[in-house]
Amino acid sequence: MKNTGIIISLLLLPVFTLNLKAQTLTATEIIQKADNKSRGKSSQGTMTLTIVRPDWKRSLTFTAWTKGRDYSLIYISAPAKEKGQVFLKRGKEMWNWMPSIERLIKIPPSMMMQSWMGSDFTNDDLVKESSIIHDYTHKLLGEELVRDQLCYKIELVPLPDAPVVWGKILTWVSKNGFDMWKAVYYDEDQQPVNTMNAYNLKQMGDRTILTTMEIIPANKKGNKTILQINNLVFDQPISDSFFTQQNMKKVR
Repeated sequence: MKNTGIIISLLLLPVFTLNLKAQTLTATEIIQKADNKSRGKSSQGTMTLTIVRPDWKRSLTFTAWTKGRDYSLIYISAPAKEKGQVFLKRGKEMWNWMPSIERLIKIPPSMMMQSWMGSDFTNDDLVKESSIIHDYTHKLLGEELVRDQLCYKIELVPLPDAPVVWGKILTWVSKNGFDMWKAVYYDEDQQPVNTMNAYNLKQMGDRTILTTMEIIPANKKGNKTILQINNLVFDQPISDSFFTQQNMKKVR
């Protein structure tokens, strides 16, 4: 009986160890898990962006390719007025190809906070110039229930010299799945600027991700922007040479 007890204890030890590890995740580890899940080593997919205003709304459709943190390319396919516009990020540099005037425009860091295509997303949001892992400190504030999901509540504060556009971010990451369920973005004066809510978990490629993201500005009543992921695959090989200025004029 004594030996049997020892054997059972040894069998159950991995389970107890796993549970203990899950309970002692740091704020940085939680953010890392959420970021890795939504990003992957690379991704490619089509998305629809709907800009809602009190008196009107319009939609854009685009294809986006990413590779790690350094490469991103976005090709706008609709509507006809914007079709063919391309945005490229390589490292810390960003360009916009405008076929209507056949001009390549470099977007300076000072414009990363500017609206992307008239939406409530910023240039930084779309190309993820800043890194929520490396450019911020992370503090676990506790747990909260958000839209029926029990979430870790985490405060992200930028490092002193980090090239970021936000003064602070509060984010809620679901305990069941490590999905970024909600986030509130603050300016340098610690005033809320945007709230992001994410919905609609769906299987995309090899993982289940949130496929609808809604940005609501704090001080613009009736304004919001909805990003819908139509399809997305992860970790397919993409050459670095795909993310070049030359390819901006060829990609479709």
